[in-house]
Amino acid sequence: MTYENILTEIHGRVALIRLNRPKALNALSPELLGELMDAAAAFDADDEIGALVITGNDRAFAAGADIKQMATATTAEMLNLTFINLWDRVRTLHKPVIAAVSGYCLGGGNELAMACDLIVASESAVFGQPEINLGVIPGAGGTQRLARAIGKALTMEMVLNDRRLTAAEALHDGLVNHVYPLETYLEETIKLAAAIADRAPVAVRLGKESVNMAFETGLTAGLEHERRLFYLLFGTDDQKEGMAAFVNKRPARWKGR
Repeated sequence: MTYENILTEIHGRVALIRLNRPKALNALSPELLGELMDAAAAFDADDEIGALVITGNDRAFAAGADIKQMATATTAEMLNLTFINLWDRVRTLHKPVIAAVSGYCLGGGNELAMACDLIVASESAVFGQPEINLGVIPGAGGTQRLARAIGKALTMEMVLNDRRLTAAEALHDGLVNHVYPLETYLEETIKLAAAIADRAPVAVRLGKESVNMAFETGLTAGLEHERRLFYLLFGTDDQKEGMAAFVNKRPARWKGR
């Protein structure tokens, strides 16, 4: 498909989606988000794709939502808008999604990155939730996902006083998985995505589901859910292949079933 606000590439079994509104620092308009989610859903349904990477450009992953479109909105108008729900569609994707972040990752941009399964950052990345400067608070998961990632105290400072995290701080505080130089961060992200894409597809899907369940339920229910998924995998060809390959000391050949 042809898109106006994103670019797509395929690197082996990795799909790359690039936010492409450079003049607006990749501000997340409803049109951009709609195209992003349509492309992500198409790649998620493609058996040839094993993982997705979402990125921006060196200057900005995304500097936030498109404020011009919301500046004069009323409460009733905001309630009738559905585009904020688009952030939640990222977590419904079955395949792993990695955010490759450079430069500004603020507001809705940070919320989009956190909706992904992993975050890889360049050394220039800056993370924040500056909505308080506009007289509002995060509305697409910023208070909830951020608190679960880095804890209450730091989240409070970021939400209430526009505290921003450097890439090194984000790594230290558990918001991101890896930090690389600007010249290599995207390449390293694609390598990570490719490594995950080469794993047993059904196990990757259920592993993602099980980890996400830890943030949706209590420990007892989470353990029960994990165990059910663990037992379920013993009905797959890949479980038989993986264990046979281990016993026979050879590489596994995954079938995705």
